[in-house]
Amino acid sequence: MTDGPSRRPTIADVAALAGVSRAAVSKVFNGTGRISAPTAARIQDAARKLNWTPSTAAVALRRSRSRTVGLVLNRPGALEIGATSSLLISGLESVLAPAGYGLLLYLIDRTPEDEARAYRAMADERRVDGVILTDSRYGDGRFALMRSLGLPAVLIGTPDEGDPVPHLDSDPPGAGVDDAVAHLVELGHQRIAYIGGPDDRVQARERRLMFESAMASARLRPIASMAVPYSPEHAAERTSALLDGTAAQPTAIVYGSDPMAIAGISAARARGLTVPTDLSVIGFDGLPIGAWIDPSLTTVQRDAVQRGRAVATKLLEILGEAVQVQEISRPHLLVRGSTGPAPRLPCRLGVARRPGGCGCTRAAGR
Repeated sequence: MTDGPSRRPTIADVAALAGVSRAAVSKVFNGTGRISAPTAARIQDAARKLNWTPSTAAVALRRSRSRTVGLVLNRPGALEIGATSSLLISGLESVLAPAGYGLLLYLIDRTPEDEARAYRAMADERRVDGVILTDSRYGDGRFALMRSLGLPAVLIGTPDEGDPVPHLDSDPPGAGVDDAVAHLVELGHQRIAYIGGPDDRVQARERRLMFESAMASARLRPIASMAVPYSPEHAAERTSALLDGTAAQPTAIVYGSDPMAIAGISAARARGLTVPTDLSVIGFDGLPIGAWIDPSLTTVQRDAVQRGRAVATKLLEILGEAVQVQEISRPHLLVRGSTGPAPRLPCRLGVARRPGGCGCTRAAGR
């Protein structure tokens, strides 16, 4: 074992030693499904060599299967699920329902302690066989809680560094933001800002760091790189501050979500700016509503339905179901009407110029 003497063997170790899938190991020890006698013997021999047995909690849970999966969404304003979460749920259901599983949704607007109580109730009362986790945070206590409860869990997203929770995400987690920056640079933009989600969220920070890295690769310095709560109100407020400020104003802004980008367009219009003539705007997520606003929203397309399907199949595999785990595709840039060439900016002598190409020298006869 390479993980040190204190590490307990897992079902994955047994499967690897026996040369089979985890689902096959689960079927042998649960007495479900059809496994050939030679394969079953090989699995049992591997388990003996590793001194592995199913945990008491896991066996008890399997014997009283609820065939239900739990999902807790901690959202401000308890009735607001949001378009991205709705698409994720659609993806989950498209896999769970055909497999005979239901989805138990908890929608709360409470503290992390209240959220933890919801998970404990699900485990203690055996309401669910496993859970889907979203919105990974730094110092996230949910992962250790799931292990202590013996509750199988899969995270859709990226955990804090070093946590072994099973998870699925695009590679790298901030993928797509770099394409957004490259698109703007190709259009001649140099004065680019970023307004994204809060820094306590792993994915939000990964996107912001990707933005800063892409700007550095283009040898540009961001006008701003902001971390704010995921809400249109905060996005509009920060956009207004950037556009009203006395410092250099951006010619393009990349946002951490589509709703934030739409709010940014509204804030720009309130100041007499035209998108994309005066300001280019890029969102993130590729929500359907982006195609219907004016101008239509250029966005980093991330398939939330696909992500739901992928995390559902991963959890079902852990629960011993015979499923084929799906991969998550890399987000890609969907170019629409909210981005255009960088505007000409007035220099100190009033000569129109492209960013980085001031005409002052020629105007002064130098």
